[in-house]
Amino acid sequence: MGLRNFTLLFQDPVFFRSLFNTALFAAVVVPVQAGLALCLALLVNTKVGGTNFFRTVYFVPVVTSMVVISLVWMFLYQKTGLINHLIDTFTLGHVQGPDWLNDPSTALPAIIFMSVWQGVGFHMVIWLSGLQTIPADLHEAAAIDGADRWARFRHVTWPGLRATRTFILITITIDALRLFTQVNVMTQGGPLDSTTTVVYQAVHAGYTQQQTAYASAISLVFFVLVLAVSLIQRFLTREKD
Repeated sequence: MGLRNFTLLFQDPVFFRSLFNTALFAAVVVPVQAGLALCLALLVNTKVGGTNFFRTVYFVPVVTSMVVISLVWMFLYQKTGLINHLIDTFTLGHVQGPDWLNDPSTALPAIIFMSVWQGVGFHMVIWLSGLQTIPADLHEAAAIDGADRWARFRHVTWPGLRATRTFILITITIDALRLFTQVNVMTQGGPLDSTTTVVYQAVHAGYTQQQTAYASAISLVFFVLVLAVSLIQRFLTREKD
């Protein structure tokens, strides 16, 4: 019976759709969230007034429950929600926003946007901690040598963030691959399985449909995939002698 579950799994089109959705989510969220968090960290790392305020604002979504955030964004994404109201206002009524979570072409991008917004503050703090470990003397020496901002970032800041970026890359990837809460609250995998993910399918099969053996097969395949991705990332980001 155990092997039969794996046979059924690899014949299930929903499983392959969930794999595609999970991979697409990770492929977009990982670089966008990491890059945006780095930009925010560089901004708040400067010694100007108000940086503590912006650090707090960026970090507030991180300490808020994902369930609460998902519920709030559900109302924002409604056909008559605030987002469509803003689109209608700024385009003077010429553009009508879609029903974001009930349209297969916009449901997953809507969840991606919300997820990037929610998690960027956490990784901003990690980037910020890495930036503050780089000695200021290195930046001063580079500036004296005539290096501009881009040159200082490329030759001083970026190499100094090697350990930080490895940690961030792995943590964002694992977090993206285990996407569940947003889907469970906002779309329940729909419409037409356009937001179904591997974790959501496993939980749905195990708890809702009571197919525990099938859910275990999904979980085992998912574990192997996450392990493989983590090992590949660790190999590509290893320190070279």
